[in-house]
Amino acid sequence: MKTQLTTTLAALLATSTLLCAVPAFADAVSDAKAYVAKASQPNPPWTGPTSGPEAQTGKTIVYVSADQRNGGALGVSEGVEEAAKAIGWTLRVIDGQGSVSGRSAAMQQAIALQPDGIILGTVDANEQAEAIRQAHDAGIIIVGWHSTASAGASDKHPIFTTITTDPLEISRAAASLAVADSNGTANVVIFTDSVYEIAIAKSDAMADVIKACDGCKILSVEDTPLAETSNRMPPLTNSLLQRFGDEWTYSLTINDLPYDFMAPALISAGIAQDGHPRNISAGDGSEAAFQRIQQNFYQFATVAEPLHLHGWQAVDEMNRAFAGEPESGFVVPVHLFTPDNIKEDGGADLSYDPGNGYRDVYRKIWGVN
Repeated sequence: MKTQLTTTLAALLATSTLLCAVPAFADAVSDAKAYVAKASQPNPPWTGPTSGPEAQTGKTIVYVSADQRNGGALGVSEGVEEAAKAIGWTLRVIDGQGSVSGRSAAMQQAIALQPDGIILGTVDANEQAEAIRQAHDAGIIIVGWHSTASAGASDKHPIFTTITTDPLEISRAAASLAVADSNGTANVVIFTDSVYEIAIAKSDAMADVIKACDGCKILSVEDTPLAETSNRMPPLTNSLLQRFGDEWTYSLTINDLPYDFMAPALISAGIAQDGHPRNISAGDGSEAAFQRIQQNFYQFATVAEPLHLHGWQAVDEMNRAFAGEPESGFVVPVHLFTPDNIKEDGGADLSYDPGNGYRDVYRKIWGVN
């Protein structure tokens, strides 16, 4: 009788444990699917500012790009160029050419031009802290794009504001897609670049989402410099295929650039262009990425940022600083592109350019045509 009772209790305990585990697993997957559905909805409305200071006239600004080969930095520079022309400012673009020395030289060149303001195009604030301080001491207003790990004013650097879609929400969207698409069984390799504070924040956040999924697994976190992506990604991809083989089912990257150089290794390994690993990017939404997703060619998704819109926002934030007013506080909601919605919201033109009339909104705020 005692033995039978013990066996029965053990069975009940095992069943109870199993029943308790199932909801947690189910919740992780259902939460991921709900978040992906929300982030993928087309035609998001304008949620940014509708008022602010009129155009401050006669200003000269410099856009310092970390690397104009990077689709994100390039796209924002194009938006800044549009907006600067609309508001009537003089603009100079300087390319940091993807190296620390190049970015340092670009910053010194920008400061020497004695502009009214400098916009940092994914130039990391920690890396260029001294140059940013020099610019501030010279009376130059600094606005960043992807320069710190979070949007808004910096407590650490004299930056008026940094513009970015919330990097943690971007990361959540990318990683949630892997969880949702795999139904909670994703085996993931994460690619990051420890040179950039924002990159580490994004890769850590993606890892947290995968870790919260009981049936998912992080195979590896690869720290590889974006500036050396063209040389590093082909052999690194081959190495990962040799290590993990078919176990590797999803890739998560901090932006689209690594996927520019991954396809040849996948093709050589005989992996179908719409097969696994499915490659998902936590930004920025480059032209090449949109093309790959449209063709389902070794990239499954990107959490694209509205690069031209961010360029216009950078000019608007600079105008607010010139007028002595506070930053707008605007953070664009995340937007996930997959093969199912890739032709919406500018995707057919290989970019994310929301059809919410933001250009007209900013012109109206500035009082220009």
